[in-house]
Amino acid sequence: MEEQKKILCVGLVCLDIINVVDKYPEEDTDSRCLSQRWQRGGNASNSCTVLSLLGASCAFMGSLSAGPVADFIMADFSRRSVDASAVVWQLDAQTPCACCLVCPSSGTRTVVLSDTNLPDVTAEDFSKVNLHKFKWIHWEGRNADEQVKMIQQVVAYNSTLPQQQKITVSVEIEKTREPLYQLFPHGDVVFVSKDVARHFGFHSAEAALRGFYPRVRQGAVLICAWAEKGASALGPDGLLVHSDAFPPERLVDTLGAGDTFNAAVIHSLSAGGSLQEALTYGCRVAGAKCGFHGYDGIGEKFSNK
Repeated sequence: MEEQKKILCVGLVCLDIINVVDKYPEEDTDSRCLSQRWQRGGNASNSCTVLSLLGASCAFMGSLSAGPVADFIMADFSRRSVDASAVVWQLDAQTPCACCLVCPSSGTRTVVLSDTNLPDVTAEDFSKVNLHKFKWIHWEGRNADEQVKMIQQVVAYNSTLPQQQKITVSVEIEKTREPLYQLFPHGDVVFVSKDVARHFGFHSAEAALRGFYPRVRQGAVLICAWAEKGASALGPDGLLVHSDAFPPERLVDTLGAGDTFNAAVIHSLSAGGSLQEALTYGCRVAGAKCGFHGYDGIGEKFSNK
């Protein structure tokens, strides 16, 4: 029997050092946190964690540099049953680290990332990946020039296959950086963030979808989550689909909520769910995740393993 095909996420992995505080600290003061933990972070890495907890077979591709931080990260990938065999080991570089302040009383998460000299994976690195192992590949928008070349490799691979065997491509455009916008026409599914939407002058998910849709390729699905307003999507039929948010009883930890939403949507769509089902599932899982620290509660609540 053929091995189950996986979902591959390409992007950042870093170390998150998370301090939970009862209120955001004033500048130039000493204060104690309620708790502190190390957590494997990065958008694509977080999405892999959630995919695995939801019962999907998944893999991560990104850069690491050998050392104690990378040892922690690789051990955590293994603990979460995430295939990290496509990690690219970079020499003479440092694995990035983010210091995160999570404040449950206000529902905020403040992140300061030390973006080190670690190079992102390249199209040449990606050419060594065995595409036959994957049914879906998701790119967190980063080094977009190279990522477009990676996606073109998948398009060439897909051109040799019948429709049901083709790899689905999704991209996330989260940061307001001009080079990332070239990714719009390259995804079967395109996630665009509230930040990018507002940067372009859109004041709702619906307005953003109508405004951005001409940028995506024919037949693509465009998705925009809008925090407590839920999420909306627009497909090739021109019908707007919406799901309300599902906030937890008590807001505890919003760190990674967007990565959780993306993963849950991808999980649902890759299993044959409709766009409405996937959007609602994404909002449910992301909403629940905001009600506890980290990700473990997702597996307890939603796993179909």
